[in-house]
Amino acid sequence: MAVSGRREEREAATDRAERVRAMFSDIAPTYDLLNRVLSLGVDGRWRAEAARSALAAVPVGGSVLDVATGTGDLAIALKRARPDADVVGVDFAAPMLELARDKAAKRGVAVRFLPGDGTALPFEAGSFDAVTIAYGLRNFADPDAGLREFRRVLRPGGRLAVLEFPPPPEGLFGALFRFYFRSVLPRVGRLVSGAPDAYAYLPESVLAFLTPEALKERMVASGFAAVEYRLQTFGVSALHVAGVGSEPVEGEHD
Repeated sequence: MAVSGRREEREAATDRAERVRAMFSDIAPTYDLLNRVLSLGVDGRWRAEAARSALAAVPVGGSVLDVATGTGDLAIALKRARPDADVVGVDFAAPMLELARDKAAKRGVAVRFLPGDGTALPFEAGSFDAVTIAYGLRNFADPDAGLREFRRVLRPGGRLAVLEFPPPPEGLFGALFRFYFRSVLPRVGRLVSGAPDAYAYLPESVLAFLTPEALKERMVASGFAAVEYRLQTFGVSALHVAGVGSEPVEGEHD
């Protein structure tokens, strides 16, 4: 029974991952526009703050991995802030990667964009000085597996920066934001993208995700140290920053 249950869980996780991949592939052409419209342009500031926090741990000529890079906004921000660093962006939706490569080329930014699953990264242990992810962790079928992978590919002394939308807080602002997320966002998303399911899924994924404190606890359980977080724009977004100790992670992903 236990083996059967684990198999069913793996199959469910795989099915969810494929649905998410298909959904983001469908909305790739309008993804940037909707990010700007729905965040009123504030998402750029959130990413800039994450980039600064991550890069503080990167030595000259160091390396940074941006997971679930989407159309490459955070990866490009990282490279612009630190031209000396080797920046790699990975995503499992091919249409997103195509747009990211085009965007980087048009802006004259040398970022490598590669296909990759955040829960099974195609890199050896200790490959990067910093890992970032912007608004992608809640879409993982297994966020804990993703956190463990981030820890694995970080070098001793490295840093993780996670941007995520936490569930709206209680109170008037939280109530207004929940109304916006459940009623306004799906309608705007449907009009712009023509993909109603995606913009019904996105707000629900936020409402069902971990609170900032719970995410901090998961990061500690995954082997990170000195985990801190700060809320951005009245708690609409949260930035978690964590370090790794001086001991290397044994083994590598196969």
